[in-house]
Amino acid sequence: MMIAERATRIKPSPTLQMDTRAKEMKAQGIDVLSFSVGEPDFDTPEHIKEAAIRALREGKTKYTPVGGIPELKEAIIEKFKRDNGLDYKPEEIIVSCGAKHSLYNIAQAILSPGDEVIIPSPYWVSYPAQVLLNDGIPVVVETSEDEGFTLSAEALKEKITPKTKAIMLNYPSNPTGLTYSVDALSKIAEIAIENNIYIISDEVYEKLLYDGLKHTSIASLSEEVKSKTLVVNGISKAYSMTGWRIGYTAGPAEIIKAMTKIQSQSTSNPTSIAQWASVEALKGPQDFLDDMVAEFDQRRKLLVDELNKIDGISCRMPQGAFYAFPNITGVLGKKTPEGEVISDSSALAMYLLEKAHVALVPGSAFGAEGYIRISYATSRENILEGVKRIREALDRLS
Repeated sequence: MMIAERATRIKPSPTLQMDTRAKEMKAQGIDVLSFSVGEPDFDTPEHIKEAAIRALREGKTKYTPVGGIPELKEAIIEKFKRDNGLDYKPEEIIVSCGAKHSLYNIAQAILSPGDEVIIPSPYWVSYPAQVLLNDGIPVVVETSEDEGFTLSAEALKEKITPKTKAIMLNYPSNPTGLTYSVDALSKIAEIAIENNIYIISDEVYEKLLYDGLKHTSIASLSEEVKSKTLVVNGISKAYSMTGWRIGYTAGPAEIIKAMTKIQSQSTSNPTSIAQWASVEALKGPQDFLDDMVAEFDQRRKLLVDELNKIDGISCRMPQGAFYAFPNITGVLGKKTPEGEVISDSSALAMYLLEKAHVALVPGSAFGAEGYIRISYATSRENILEGVKRIREALDRLS
């Protein structure tokens, strides 16, 4: 059987692969603690679920406009104005089947064969894959832990060529949990404008920030920057609605129009009921967010403090999202009791899964060897038990 060449360019999501293996082990009766998937463990708030039930009862179960119902577009416009100081029109908004779908639609709409997209690493696993699937070339720029894993102006300039079409940003970051300062964003925006490059800004974790930090959308820096920026967001993370599959993009009308045409020939509209629930999420009570962020805050401090007690591991305190990205270079090169060498982050992740029954994701999946990603979107009890298992497993190395 012949498979299309584009399908051979990419690999399955390592995050989901680890989660699948963990679930297989759980099905066999093994007590596996999963820290691999970026999914809040909180339930969707009741008022949002009630809005979905109400939509069902009112018969709002039919096709909707491809790019989203007017009521949801209006709620998104209000959100951008309220939270980010940004003004958009309905024709500058498209609702898609999750933020991942939003990003894929962008790649479909703006990339031609050979176009380059600059992607800072560590990166979310799907960024390079989506560029490759759309005949583009991912140009990865390594960032350093010492600089907070943020893209510097100097490193960005070095990678720009006549083929550069876009820069990909994600902040707060998956996988590092770190974010960008306004000054850093301003320097990146200036370079993008000078070189007529699009900025794709994935801001899906914007509500999950700690220590009094405030999110600044790069599109809000100026009208000129806004005209070159595609802001991607969604309701999955902040509202604990991962399974509802609603993401959205705001950007120049001509690109949104192209994305809508593409979506009309692929998925068509997102689920009608989920759209009505999302209207309630964005326009309804927001106070539960404070409780969720406060709990995540406690978990991140607990996790990082415990990780930093383990020999061979060091971990920066994340500023947002719900991920820690510990440095594991002090463990690499050691041997298991069976004589196998822990040669890289993938070997360590598999060792911890099979021997400690802890699932996490190797840093190599994010373009950053020498690290692992641990999601703290789980209970404090699980965090303490998980770190205990990691410590005991690492103590058995020699």
